[in-house]
Amino acid sequence: MRHADRWIESKYVQRRGRLVASRSTAEVGVGSRLITDRIAALYDQHLPRYARGRLIDLGCGKAPLYGRYRRLVDEVTCVDWPQSVHALPDRDSHLDLEADLSQPLPYADASFDTIILSDVLEHVPTPEALWLEMARLLAPGGCLLLNTPFLYGIHEAPHDYGRYTEYALRRFARQAGLDVPLLLTIGGSLHVLADLLAKHLAHLPAIGNALASATQGLVALLDRSRWGQRVAVRTGLRFPLGYFLVATHAGKARQPTA
Repeated sequence: MRHADRWIESKYVQRRGRLVASRSTAEVGVGSRLITDRIAALYDQHLPRYARGRLIDLGCGKAPLYGRYRRLVDEVTCVDWPQSVHALPDRDSHLDLEADLSQPLPYADASFDTIILSDVLEHVPTPEALWLEMARLLAPGGCLLLNTPFLYGIHEAPHDYGRYTEYALRRFARQAGLDVPLLLTIGGSLHVLADLLAKHLAHLPAIGNALASATQGLVALLDRSRWGQRVAVRTGLRFPLGYFLVATHAGKARQPTA
């Protein structure tokens, strides 16, 4: 990873010992805090269990998860498209390689023990090709960690190409020769409604951001209750805000550390 000494927190930040969404609107819009908080919590929980060795962060942008995985792995490689909307100036860029993720990457087979693909899959026009390439790059026993939205608005247009159900994600993995030991829904119907409403409220003058924040804060508060957790689990089966997945080489899945 280039310029690791210049890395600063961006989309995700550490607060009170846990990873959360940045409250800077330059990094995370008020209407996106709910889903970003939930994604942060999933990586916070599962990176220590699955990340190790040589890690490649695909579609990395500002490498927002670097602060969480850097002490878990031996080396980090950052790859993103040229002219990414999340790109940093070259003097601060963390990219080791600029590359089109729908094309083969110039790394040998089994080069990496851990692959991160966070909020990227929906921006790849040929997802099957990327899955096959990730399977090629992944060393035996290595792990892929990814998240992707589902019931979520179009973003980074015109490079927003798909929304994938859990069945599509499992099929992608299976066709690439990977197992899926973990696939979790991100939120349920209340989260979808709160996300959609907050994104609209945020455009109102003067009070928009406050209303959007209150809307998402209410659902986040419900998440702390047993009732809210049950609703999220049940409704997430049909109305997920997104998905979080861990995949490993079929037949060679590494058992997560305690």
